[in-house]
Amino acid sequence: MKILRTVTLMAALAAAAAGASAQSPLTASKVFVEAPRQVFPLLDRNARLDMIDYFENGMTNTTANAMQGQSAVTAISPLSLSVKMTDSSSYELDLLPTAKGDTLVMLISTVATPAPDSKISIRSSDWRTDMTASAFTRPTLDQWLTDKGRDNKVEVEAFVPFLLISYSYDPSSAVLKLTNKTRQFLSSDIYETVAPYLLGEKSYRWNGKKFTPLK
Repeated sequence: MKILRTVTLMAALAAAAAGASAQSPLTASKVFVEAPRQVFPLLDRNARLDMIDYFENGMTNTTANAMQGQSAVTAISPLSLSVKMTDSSSYELDLLPTAKGDTLVMLISTVATPAPDSKISIRSSDWRTDMTASAFTRPTLDQWLTDKGRDNKVEVEAFVPFLLISYSYDPSSAVLKLTNKTRQFLSSDIYETVAPYLLGEKSYRWNGKKFTPLK
């Protein structure tokens, strides 16, 4: 009977430990490490672990990536993680709590072209389901126009072939900020012509289901 009680106790402790592990909070670091290789093709899992260790221990070491360049984690919080992937590209990973009680993962990738230009992807926490279309709508050129810009849309379209927009997210306020970086791409004389027609930034707030524009 004593052996049976011991075995039963060990089983109970193991089950409790497993339950505690299963209930451990999801963090940006964990999501970054466990992301499929196709999400971060330049970094294998061990490289990502090294990068987190370096940052958390206050070290400035960088990690070699698959392109023979150097990558580094530049910021970590429970809900957010930033990576300098190459000299001209970076990633920001953010966790988005939902109204249903689960968590989505937002990945902002930014490339200098030469001005910063970002793309956004929002997926389930296991990376399997793409939720971007239902969670965020990228603003069109019309939505970047001021009142004067709407009156001079033809001129804007003639001078601005495309917009370069950088994204950043603040987990504390749940606000996604889009900043117009087109100024760094256009020549100064052209930009001065169209500057009164274009908004400098737009902001959206995460409401647990999707990003909604702030007035």
